[in-house]
Amino acid sequence: MFTYQIDEEVSLAIPRPKIDAEVVYGLIDDSRDELLPWLPWVTMMKDVLDEQHFLTKVMAHFATGDSLNLVILYHNQPVGMISFNKFNNLDNSTEIGYWLATKFVGKGIMQRAVMGMCELGFTEYQVNKIEIHAAVENARSNNVAERTGFHLDGLIQASELLEDGYHDVYIWTLLKDELKK
Repeated sequence: MFTYQIDEEVSLAIPRPKIDAEVVYGLIDDSRDELLPWLPWVTMMKDVLDEQHFLTKVMAHFATGDSLNLVILYHNQPVGMISFNKFNNLDNSTEIGYWLATKFVGKGIMQRAVMGMCELGFTEYQVNKIEIHAAVENARSNNVAERTGFHLDGLIQASELLEDGYHDVYIWTLLKDELKK
């Protein structure tokens, strides 16, 4: 397994669709109630095969350089996923997306995973700016952005369609020269 070690507990790994699909799907299924309000794609994950197709698709996007999706490992066990959803060549930026299984919340895992992604983005992908977009009501995601040193740039009204309708979204950014070492 190809991994990027963040610290003694947390690492990021390139997904292996046939191997990781069952575990990752299980994490999604166990956390469905907590993930669904913020991640509409959760309804499309109905079985392990759906997750395997998704992981295969993101690996194709990785191969073309369009995005980077990684499995978050905690003590070498999958606990969630994190991604650069797309790369914007016009301003040399990317946007991070992430989710964590409910039973692993509160351990600082996501904060460390986001910092690891920022290091990868600024060094390996040479982006200048990384963004996090989070619904205003998504306190956990907004707290991760704030705790990892992102600054709140503003709010975009009705920018995200979730299960219960349109939501305003906070835009958080971190520039390469602002990364805390």
